[in-house]
Amino acid sequence: MASYYSSSVLGGGEEPHFLESCSLCRKHLGRNSDIFMYRGDKAFCSKECREEQIECDEAKEKSWKHAARSLRKKSSEAAKDCKTFGQELWWWHSLYS
Repeated sequence: MASYYSSSVLGGGEEPHFLESCSLCRKHLGRNSDIFMYRGDKAFCSKECREEQIECDEAKEKSWKHAARSLRKKSSEAAKDCKTFGQELWWWHSLYS
């Protein structure tokens, strides 16, 4: 039985092809077995493994969006604080000039 392995340029050894094993559980994917694909380059042994990866990716994406939203909010609040501080500084400066 031929393997999907391809040679690695850097190490000189062999690096497994993405169709060699399940991207989640690492179970060997046989030539005559169903392969469930996700995002074009991730192969899975079952619908369940693929669904678990999709759910994980969605949770990560949601977390990243929440973090980005939080960062934008903090940045906006910091800009407001800077503006307020600048106005207070100008007021103090005008009192003593």
